[in-house]
Amino acid sequence: MLSKFHKSNKGFTLIELMIVVVIIGILAALAIPRFMRSTTKAKMSEARQLLKQIYTMQRAFRQENNTYTLNGASASAAAQNGFAAIGVEVGASARYAYAMTAAANTFLCTATADLDDDAAVDTWTIDQNGTLTHTIDDSVL
Repeated sequence: MLSKFHKSNKGFTLIELMIVVVIIGILAALAIPRFMRSTTKAKMSEARQLLKQIYTMQRAFRQENNTYTLNGASASAAAQNGFAAIGVEVGASARYAYAMTAAANTFLCTATADLDDDAAVDTWTIDQNGTLTHTIDDSVL
């Protein structure tokens, strides 16, 4: 039986709390860079999807007109209708800026964005053959 003078030792010591804080810090140091890379890669899906749509619409335009659209389109959040000739709309919330050059038998569309606020600018291109190229990868620099 416990006497009223016997003190119960409940709670954590300072050393135990410091060890927990160090463990949480190590886990955060490992997890945060991986999380940032995965969110950057998720943002890249916008460029891939829209460039594939531009390719498909350019091919359809060429089938009907025997040429790719020659309007030298560019589109960003400020100029959403730059690709109107082929029926592609770039939304106001687009992360990437899109630019296209075209001739009768060729076209090249480029998407650029700084996804993680560093010096590298993520760059994707697609051409008349449907070759989607990731020329500068902002997630690894």
